[in-house]
Amino acid sequence: MSRRLSALRPLMRAAVVVGAAAALGACSLFSSSKDVKPAPLETFTPALNVRVGWEARVDSVKFPLSITAVNNQFVVGGSDGVITALAADTGNVLWRVEIGKGLNAGVGSDGRFAAAVNRDNELVVSEGAKILWRKSLTVPVITSPFVAGERVFVMTLDRMVQAYDALDGRKLWELRRPGEPLTLQQPGVIGAYQNTLLVGQGSRLAGVDPLRGSLQWEATISNPRGTNEVERLADLVGPMGRDNATFCARAFQSAVGCINADRGSAIWTRTVGGTRGVSTDAVMTVAGDASDRLSAWGTPTGDVIWTADQFLNRKLSAPLVTDKAVIVGDSEGYVHFLSRDKGQTIQRLSTDSSGVAAAPVRLGNVVLIATRSGKLFALRLD
Repeated sequence: MSRRLSALRPLMRAAVVVGAAAALGACSLFSSSKDVKPAPLETFTPALNVRVGWEARVDSVKFPLSITAVNNQFVVGGSDGVITALAADTGNVLWRVEIGKGLNAGVGSDGRFAAAVNRDNELVVSEGAKILWRKSLTVPVITSPFVAGERVFVMTLDRMVQAYDALDGRKLWELRRPGEPLTLQQPGVIGAYQNTLLVGQGSRLAGVDPLRGSLQWEATISNPRGTNEVERLADLVGPMGRDNATFCARAFQSAVGCINADRGSAIWTRTVGGTRGVSTDAVMTVAGDASDRLSAWGTPTGDVIWTADQFLNRKLSAPLVTDKAVIVGDSEGYVHFLSRDKGQTIQRLSTDSSGVAAAPVRLGNVVLIATRSGKLFALRLD
């Protein structure tokens, strides 16, 4: 037991799993008219040099994609059930493993173990290219597993959280949220801060003891209102943003907010619709609304820094905040780069017409873009 306790201490160094997905199920109840056309591409003066460092591909993406960035490698899966680890600097394949039956959710990894759920709803865990074990789950999973401290944490569709031993697949504990009449068919929020597991439970971010599965604290992002259960649906959706102890998240169609994980309390919340996750650094937190209007709030205060409406109805991915630009993809395969100070377009890159499948992911000076056709573009911002 002492070895496992020590292995859990570096939870704060676990991989940050970033993901985005098309709104499914309940989300379609809020979708805009099919007749709404995306905003035309604007003209702009380029103010940022962007180049493609390398390209790779996986099978097409027909599931809620997420990409894990950890230990100088990107770990990504395709619809064919193949998980691939790529060197961040070169794109070279480090290892590849086939888990079978295609993927139902994205891949989680800590750099040693990788975990994914296939379309048979099997949780499959590998150590590099070697499959260690697989286990059938009784409740569907569309959120990428989270791997840390020799444990695999799984969030099911009803937001129940389960913990498994990464080495042998033993089920260690489960945490059930109170029964809800509706659940959201969109990836939820799961991550870690120091020795605390962070999970979305309805409209709240919860801190959980990763050893025992006991609830330590809850912080509210949104107070759902409405005349029926659909209108009150406000689950937290990924990806989640982070700056040190500050974690920021989107409550489905209701609010964006940030919490302090040291205190387990909310810093600020702002009422705003939308179905995609957020991105955060020390200065700003960025998210789009249901019309793809982007907003940047000050991470410490929640004050609006800017709004950008040049991408209305372009079906944007969740954004990525970097030190040089805010980056977001759209359904036509364009990657847009916005200035940090005003939210103005400063560069645009075309990938392919299949559309950007996930939030951009950064590792070092490389930003990885994935498209629905399975193409991967590693971008370098000069």
